[in-house]
Amino acid sequence: MHRFPILLLFLASVLTAAAEDAPRKIAYERDGKIFVANLDGTAAKKVGEGVFPDISSDAKHVTFNTQEQKGNTWARHIAVVDLDSGKQTVFKDVPSDNVANPKWSPDGAQILFTLYDGKNWHLGLANADGTGFRYVRKSTGDADTVNSPCWAPDGKSVFVQDMKNIVRLGLDGSEIAHWDIEKTIPNGGMSGNGRIDVSPDGQKLLLGIDMNEEAHRKTWDGPLPAVWTLDLASKKATRLTPKKLFGWDGCWIDDSSILFLSQGATEKTASLYRMTLPGGGVSKPLAKDVSQPTVSK
Repeated sequence: MHRFPILLLFLASVLTAAAEDAPRKIAYERDGKIFVANLDGTAAKKVGEGVFPDISSDAKHVTFNTQEQKGNTWARHIAVVDLDSGKQTVFKDVPSDNVANPKWSPDGAQILFTLYDGKNWHLGLANADGTGFRYVRKSTGDADTVNSPCWAPDGKSVFVQDMKNIVRLGLDGSEIAHWDIEKTIPNGGMSGNGRIDVSPDGQKLLLGIDMNEEAHRKTWDGPLPAVWTLDLASKKATRLTPKKLFGWDGCWIDDSSILFLSQGATEKTASLYRMTLPGGGVSKPLAKDVSQPTVSK
């Protein structure tokens, strides 16, 4: 009997299963510090100092923005930290001292971000080691400034929003499709801080929407925040968080569950929750006093 090939096949299947079962990780910001934790919020560990974290698909690296005092102002640059070694690399070749919202490409080879040149915000791209910077889209003013960058799962296009439309762009900056926010979500809009995240199957967007509704909270200043999904094919939008459940900063775990932030009427800071879709339950808080959560794929 030829047992050796059978043994090799068995070992290969075990290794593949182990890789597929690798633990998922989340990253978030708390009080100007970057943390990584298990998907259930346990074993949180500080990995850097800054804002706007994004954990890579393989959960081996986190990119974020450093915040450094520069005279009377503050500078923000892109940093990448290797979670195994703890080594941190700060990008020096991006032509801006004000960079925001770095986002890993699905294959971990590139990082998408917005950058300010002193007059306008633009959409830029660089390799994972900080080399090869180029503009995806340059703006000439507020009218064509885009926010909330997010990669499509194919790694060949991105989603952004200009506070009037959600737009899908090619990596050459050309428009592939757009969705009018006001027509798609009645009484809803997006600010420059609104968030977009794409479902793993690429069929839906998760949106952070500011609702034109009364908050009815003495401790809340601003519009009522809500989390919505948008089906890209049908253009149908569905509200996930009801009026009493303030929700924002949502990101997909898989095609049927999300993470999002929420803050109760008597709470002073936001907590991280998990929700099952459609219309499923909401977990107990996974982490408290956090912002800008992301999850590995």
